[in-house]
Amino acid sequence: MSTLDTPMAPSEGGKPRTVATQTIWALRWRRFRAHRTGVASLVVLALLVVFCLMAGPLEAWRGVDATQTDLFKRYQPISAEHWLGTDDAGRDVLARLMYGGQVSLLVGLLATIIGGVFGVSLGLLAGYYGGRLDNALMRLTDGMIALPLLPLLIVLGAVDLTKLGFSAEAAHSQSVAFWRIILIIALVDWTAIARIVRAATLSVKERDYVSASRGSGANALYIMARHILPNTITPIIVAFTLTVGRVILFESVLSFLGFGIVPPTPSWGNMLNNAQELVTTAPALAIYPGLLIFVTVIAVNFLGDAMQHAFDPRSEK
Repeated sequence: MSTLDTPMAPSEGGKPRTVATQTIWALRWRRFRAHRTGVASLVVLALLVVFCLMAGPLEAWRGVDATQTDLFKRYQPISAEHWLGTDDAGRDVLARLMYGGQVSLLVGLLATIIGGVFGVSLGLLAGYYGGRLDNALMRLTDGMIALPLLPLLIVLGAVDLTKLGFSAEAAHSQSVAFWRIILIIALVDWTAIARIVRAATLSVKERDYVSASRGSGANALYIMARHILPNTITPIIVAFTLTVGRVILFESVLSFLGFGIVPPTPSWGNMLNNAQELVTTAPALAIYPGLLIFVTVIAVNFLGDAMQHAFDPRSEK
């Protein structure tokens, strides 16, 4: 149902007074607003996105270049020219944090979407068809879950692309490194969404409207797209939200270990990697990206909790 109807209330004179209907999305928004931590997390994430997107305009206004090195300006303190100082190569720290945030957030979003689409497709097929296909897809999912995730990501990140037919120039290009980390994470981080969608599909496919559509001659693709997928959107949204924070953390870890985004393109993870030997001499270079990773992941997780609260009918008191 798209609306929640309340009974008509009596008014003076005996004439009924119509109470306005409330859409299910308005109800979910009301539940979300009641979750103060979730609202605060949404504000924090919005500010982080604005902060990162302002990298170009702010860089042009201040007259700095995030990639320009100047060894005569190494480790400069906070000043009017460099608001957060400079790093070991004389680059502006604030500009690199802003551009690094664009990379880290974009990796988290794209890897979640690609892996999520794959997981949703597998979950729909397994739940709808059942039988041998369900068993095969779920055993594949169980096998992926059983693998140690971080070592697997490290192994995949360490693969030499030149051995796979890529030229040396392409293998070390920034765009290939960017899409490589996205595909690596998407390749292994789809299992949770697949299992959630399968469970929801098993429940929805037994409903009367699905049986009626099947009896009227509708094919499986139409039923999954028109009836099952829209009615499983709630757990999918919640799962996608929680996955983004995990993916950002994976990218940061891989970049920190040297298997992710390749310098000079900044990301919060490789900025931490560059600063690991400077903790005693310039601790701020590690604190800034580490703090941004921490705040982003915590905010995304709290937002996921708020989404779960908003979409769960049992949360209504």
